[in-house]
Amino acid sequence: MMNMLERSAAAVLPLGAVVLVSASASAATEHGMPQLDFSTYAPQLFWLAIWFVILYLLMAKLALPRVDRVMEARRQQREGDLTHAAQLKADAEAASAAYQRALAEARVQAQATIKETSDKLAADAAERQRALAASLAEQIAEAERRIAGTKEQALAEVRGIAADVGRSVVEKLTGVAPDPAAMTAAIESSVAGRTR
Repeated sequence: MMNMLERSAAAVLPLGAVVLVSASASAATEHGMPQLDFSTYAPQLFWLAIWFVILYLLMAKLALPRVDRVMEARRQQREGDLTHAAQLKADAEAASAAYQRALAEARVQAQATIKETSDKLAADAAERQRALAASLAEQIAEAERRIAGTKEQALAEVRGIAADVGRSVVEKLTGVAPDPAAMTAAIESSVAGRTR
């Protein structure tokens, strides 16, 4: 039942709107609405042209130059910002290139310093090794001289002891003291035969 009422109201509504528009049009012509009165079109067109010219002049002389100045200022600011950004980019690239060059130079210098230090340390180590070898050779030579001296001294003492022992043995065995020169010559020939 509600559906039927809604359908009938929907059908009646457009019809009512048409009646209302036609009634207002007839009322307008009876009461004299100037927009719909064809006899007043010429003055309306005249005033339309005057207001159009006035609005055109206002827009051309006041509003549009301001808009143009604002747009020009924004364009210049945008171009200035782009130029500044390009300059900053170029500066950043130059700084980056300088940093890379400085880093490469620092690496080369560090490697040179490391090589120089390594060479210096190797030379110092070789010099210390040569000095140590010379010192050790000198100490060895000194030790060999001391050993040779001690050996000679020991041999001299052994010869003296051997001569004493030999003399006392010969004297006890024979009862006669042997000649010291002959005893020393016999010991010397015996030692010389053993050292060969």
